[in-house]
Amino acid sequence: MVKPKQSGMKTKYTALVGFAFLLLLGFACSVKRFIPDDEFLHTGAALTLESESEISDIKEVTEEVEDLLRPKPNKKILGMYIGLWAHYKGAKEKPGFINRFINKKIGEEPVYFSGVNLRGTEELILNRLENRGFFYSITNAEVSRKGKFASVAYSVKLSGPYLMDSLIVDRDSMEVDSEIIELLKDTKLTRGTRFDLSKLNTERVRIEDALKNKGYYNFNDEYLIFEADTNQGDSTRTFNLYLRFKNSVPKSGIIPYRVDQINVFPNYSIDEKAELIDTVTINGKNFIQGQLVFRPELLDDYILIEKDGLYHPGKSKLSSNRLSSIGNYRFVNLRYEEMEADDTLGYLKANIYLSPMKKRSLRAELQGISKSNNFAGPALNLIYRNRNLFYGGETLNISGKFAYEFQVGRGAVEGLNSVELGLNADLIYPRVIFFTPIKERFSYSVPKTKISLGTALLDRGGLYRLNTFSGNYGYFWNVNRYVYHEINPVSINVVNLTKTSNEFEAILDANPFLRNSFQQQFIAGMNYTFNFNKLVDRFRTHGVFVGVGIDLAGSGFKAASKIIGSAEGEFLGMPFAHYAKADLDLRYYLRLNTQHTIATRFLAGVGKPLGNSVSLPYVKQFFAGGPNSIRAFRIRSLGPGTYRPEVFNQASFFDQAGDIRLEGNLEYRFPIISVLKGAAFLDAGNLWLMNENEALPGGKFSSSWWDELAVGTGVGLRVDIEFFVIRFDLATPLRIPYLPENERWVSGFDVGSKSWRRDNLIFNFAIGFPF
Repeated sequence: MVKPKQSGMKTKYTALVGFAFLLLLGFACSVKRFIPDDEFLHTGAALTLESESEISDIKEVTEEVEDLLRPKPNKKILGMYIGLWAHYKGAKEKPGFINRFINKKIGEEPVYFSGVNLRGTEELILNRLENRGFFYSITNAEVSRKGKFASVAYSVKLSGPYLMDSLIVDRDSMEVDSEIIELLKDTKLTRGTRFDLSKLNTERVRIEDALKNKGYYNFNDEYLIFEADTNQGDSTRTFNLYLRFKNSVPKSGIIPYRVDQINVFPNYSIDEKAELIDTVTINGKNFIQGQLVFRPELLDDYILIEKDGLYHPGKSKLSSNRLSSIGNYRFVNLRYEEMEADDTLGYLKANIYLSPMKKRSLRAELQGISKSNNFAGPALNLIYRNRNLFYGGETLNISGKFAYEFQVGRGAVEGLNSVELGLNADLIYPRVIFFTPIKERFSYSVPKTKISLGTALLDRGGLYRLNTFSGNYGYFWNVNRYVYHEINPVSINVVNLTKTSNEFEAILDANPFLRNSFQQQFIAGMNYTFNFNKLVDRFRTHGVFVGVGIDLAGSGFKAASKIIGSAEGEFLGMPFAHYAKADLDLRYYLRLNTQHTIATRFLAGVGKPLGNSVSLPYVKQFFAGGPNSIRAFRIRSLGPGTYRPEVFNQASFFDQAGDIRLEGNLEYRFPIISVLKGAAFLDAGNLWLMNENEALPGGKFSSSWWDELAVGTGVGLRVDIEFFVIRFDLATPLRIPYLPENERWVSGFDVGSKSWRRDNLIFNFAIGFPF
């Protein structure tokens, strides 16, 4: 990358042009001349609440009352009514194409003061305050007019609130009355609580939920009514609160229900012939199927509802979740049927209908890969899936991959290419498979056991060939819809570097660090992943994601090598990797509304070589740069530290890696039109080495790491079609860590220079959001 020249005159000229543009825009967006003679433009309403006593939730009350102020005025941007101006320009007799287009996109109908109902708004305010316990409050509205604009100020003098003295239950001899009295021991409606209609409704819903969990299948909060008695015979503002049932409550709504039958249909289909259906009963559950589709003794563990147990909506929902988590059923439908009831108890029949997915599937994926280092090419993935392999919900996935990359742009080295072949097989059991039987105790979902085997071959342009073999045995599960765990107590990788060219051997000779990374051929250990994800709620204002990864390798083999007398760092004559590695991924989304989001991410990672190891294995190291990292630098071309390769160009085929990573990202996402979205982003970070390496000067982590951060910025376009996003990002560096210390910050942008654009404008193409 080249350092651009700074131009003070150009900067001043740009500032003057920007100021003049804003000035002209202010004149252009003046709407006063468009307002009819008999109208005033409504500019908004203000609210003031006054109270003689302290109100603990006065902010909440104020916000609730402010929301009643109608109508809302036209929006202003930088003090200008741009949307309203667009409406007026587009509503002219002959507006022209441009004005019509702008009006259609951002135009707003004018809000005139004639549409303000002062008396109606005051009545709404008083009504809402009465619901909050402030009876007999006083309101006043003052109108202010200035030129062609008008506003209103509402002032409210709050009365003293009514406070609860006691809560009394009008009871009968029914069992449900005793249940309600017991539940009220945990109520928030205590002595001194201010009258609040919303709190009364919340309490009714709480009682309904609690009673349903106690078996009251048909109970509804609408059966209950709160009545307040303010006639206390003194001048204090207190009231007694009475809770009773409404008249004509049906008997079915106030008696508990017991599950009398449980029928499970593991192969529910309209094509299943009734005469071939057989029934197997296990633990009070009837499993009804023709030919064997799912082994009943295994399916029984997923169902939490029990015969002769009281109805429980929580267990019903969890049973459905657990059955869905097997991954073999397209639909899971749990229905209850009411049976004949007596005076004190009702009975239910639970029918669970399970509709299986197609047992076998084959999917082909053809991809076009384009990287920011000017390598591109096709990739073909073939995925075969066999569901319910052993009639216990097991899933076998076999995937094959072929990818070819070649150099698109010219560079110092030409004719570079890469061929990758891969074959992987996963066998997933929807239960815990261990040496001894383990009864899982997770109610939300059942832990799954995963056994994986894979092999891959990577041929990099005749420079070297890398063969890898991997095997994993572990478990993964969801504690709830936000928390995910995965642990692999057995994780093995065997890496074999073969057919190295003379050119590549020369590179390894010059860089012992890199040679050592490739020579650590045997990686065996365990790893653990934890995710806490609240980004899944699209309408949540504050979204949070926390990801933690821990990877440990070599400790067991080190102990075993001592026992059998192997050489240091070897097991049965094969060198093994010994390290500890940890990752942290923090993300925070601030959703300003459904269309505008500020997304942030912080990545941190550290890998510590242990024993005789001086570096992490190459396949376990960290990389930076590219479409999902610091986008102003080409993929895997950043770091470690201030290191820069002697041959540095877009055709460089050797990835730069490190043992330590720090990275931060900030991105503002906004709509443009229809499915086209926009983004503006800022990325910063770098990689470092844990140990000094003479072949990579400046790469070791030091106390001045903050002065070695790379910074980049850019803009992006995204085609967002449902769950599929195509992303284009254009970025440029702001700070380049491998330049001399006093030259690292970019001082200008010479966009007119072809060489500057080639070296400093980085285009990234990717599928999906970067984070």
